[in-house]
Amino acid sequence: MTADDTVQRDWAPQTKMVRGGTERSAFDETSEAIFLTSGYVYDSAEQAELAFKQKVDHFVYSRFGNPTVRMFERRLALIEGAEDARAMATGMAAVYAALACHLSAGDRLVASRAIFGSCQYICAELLPRFGIKTEFVDGSDLNQWKAALSKPAQAVFLESPSNPGLEMIDLPAVCALAHKAGALVVVDNVFATPVLQKPLTFGADVVVYSATKHIDGQGRCLGGAVLGSKEFIADKVTPFMRHTGPSLSPFNAWVLLKGLETLDLRVQRHCENALTIARTLEKQKGITRLLYPGLPSHPQHALAKAQMKAGGTVISFEVEGGKEAAFRILNRLKIIDISNNLGDAKSLICHPATTTHQRLSPEDRVHVGITEGFIRLSVGLEDVHDLIADLTQAFGT
Repeated sequence: MTADDTVQRDWAPQTKMVRGGTERSAFDETSEAIFLTSGYVYDSAEQAELAFKQKVDHFVYSRFGNPTVRMFERRLALIEGAEDARAMATGMAAVYAALACHLSAGDRLVASRAIFGSCQYICAELLPRFGIKTEFVDGSDLNQWKAALSKPAQAVFLESPSNPGLEMIDLPAVCALAHKAGALVVVDNVFATPVLQKPLTFGADVVVYSATKHIDGQGRCLGGAVLGSKEFIADKVTPFMRHTGPSLSPFNAWVLLKGLETLDLRVQRHCENALTIARTLEKQKGITRLLYPGLPSHPQHALAKAQMKAGGTVISFEVEGGKEAAFRILNRLKIIDISNNLGDAKSLICHPATTTHQRLSPEDRVHVGITEGFIRLSVGLEDVHDLIADLTQAFGT
């Protein structure tokens, strides 16, 4: 850790989001520079040798590291309160890297059942091909966690809140159980963002993000990140990245740096709009189930209040009439766009059973509450009254 890092860790979160990790070039630019380069030159052959042996501080190749990407990694680590971070090309690259760099044949992974469809594929289908056993549990049931972690495990993976059912998991309790079983705890914190929840403070070892979501938050580029201890990043994540190549583009890193500057402001407005809309939808005819952690009606509202600063940016609800009714509502919307992304400045809505979680069997979808009438709404930054009017007319009321 440099002296600058030590000073920056004492800054308030909003200051870290604007200035953390910035390194100016010899031109003293105000905005961070974009270093669009694949490689780097050396003063001598001896310096190149030392750089490859990691005995001098020098970038070697942009698959390994890049100045713009490194600024993004340092800033995000400062915001999260992590010792270090590595940025990846996508959120799914980050999830896979965090698990694959740590697990080996014969190891055991315990995962929450309510996770994103591609995460479920990694845990249920991809990792088992390499001799890693995965056991799924209902994330909100501590007794299931206790049973699964009553025997040794090497890793735990979970989302809280979950995608798309907004299930909350008791992070301190699960982390304590996991550590007793010898497991590394990896938390996908994409729905909460580092603004609302910091899993490391609750005992998690590793945090992963799809930076595509709130961190960019404006539908411009893809990105991901893995955050944790210096030892985990240096000894496990970095070698995995170097030799498998899920590197983040320097241009995307620059876009994500710009996103971090306004992350706190945007997430606050997202949450304000989401809470107002959730309260309105509670009274909407035709909705049989409404899920928003910021509402007292949420089954784990107390836990959400204990772990998050606000209720989040996403609302999920079930409508009468199944798929046909859900499609009819989506197709009537005039402002809110049908899209499988989330955490965007624009409000986005999707039907998980036929998009993000369509790979799951009908039985598995029902088990995690994704029925044919289930809808996920990512609330954006538009005027909240316009959004409410759009939803109201879509319901035909």
